[in-house]
Amino acid sequence: MSAARGREERKPTLSHRAEYVLARALEKAVATLPEGAAEGLGSATGGLVGGPLGIRRSVVEGNLRLAFPDASDAWIRETASAAYRHLGREAAAILRLSRLDPAEVVRRTVTRGWDDFEGALGEGKGVILATGHFGNWEIAAASVAARGIPIAAIVKRMGNRLVDARLEALRRRLGVETIEMHDARRLVPRVLREGGVVGIVADQDARASGVFVPFFGRPASTHRGAALFALRLGAAVLTCTARRLPGDEVRYEAVGRRVPVQATGDMEADVVRLTGQLAAALEADVRAAPEQYFWFHRRWKTAPPSEPTTSHQGIATPGEGSDRHPADRA
Repeated sequence: MSAARGREERKPTLSHRAEYVLARALEKAVATLPEGAAEGLGSATGGLVGGPLGIRRSVVEGNLRLAFPDASDAWIRETASAAYRHLGREAAAILRLSRLDPAEVVRRTVTRGWDDFEGALGEGKGVILATGHFGNWEIAAASVAARGIPIAAIVKRMGNRLVDARLEALRRRLGVETIEMHDARRLVPRVLREGGVVGIVADQDARASGVFVPFFGRPASTHRGAALFALRLGAAVLTCTARRLPGDEVRYEAVGRRVPVQATGDMEADVVRLTGQLAAALEADVRAAPEQYFWFHRRWKTAPPSEPTTSHQGIATPGEGSDRHPADRA
């Protein structure tokens, strides 16, 4: 089910090779250390990136201020630091969990809403699991695959193809197949018509191709793919997140909630409504554990056409780039 690359591969740069060597060294260290030590290493690495190195720190704190305008500066700083530690810890967790068998992944993931998910599968029109960069989105997909249900996730390839290939291998170890974004128009309908499951992470800025729906009270350009595929193909839609649980052992709560798909005949209005419902569900999860969200991307980069295009993160024009989602042409 994995899509062929289809695009000409660029020769890795020296920087890409150095990043790959570092990533593999960290992977080896995490794999050989006891779980607690590996978690500590991941958390410390994240803390280093967000503290002394300060990589994207202004973006993280700026996003938090937009999402939580009434929060104190101390809370913003503390939550930002916790988000960096969480990211490092989850990277370590993925490297370790990908080496475990499905039974162990099942043991470490507590599910909620599984009956709704199985009921949707039984309808035979396929299921879309819509998620965001919250908790551990790779584990959200793996929790499904480990329970014997094939899942294909739509992915956007990384610029460093060496690191990307390694991440792809880790996903396969967890039982998750992938569909490249530029192949989604062709492959997603095939999966859904066969009654399969497709995972979509759709909470990054979609630029001019997105629909604007509220996210933390602010209009955010949001990918419409999940809504379009559902409305056009009759697939069921569930929100899905895997929230990290407290405790010494690495465990997650994987939650699925079905979202009604209402087709009124007005496709644009239906897409906006369903996309907004998915964004609202993700926001509720993030509010419950904001330190587990990926605040590192510029979520509100694109302003609605009627608004000024400046933001705290710099200048963005609605027509910037060409990020039209494949589902728009499905």
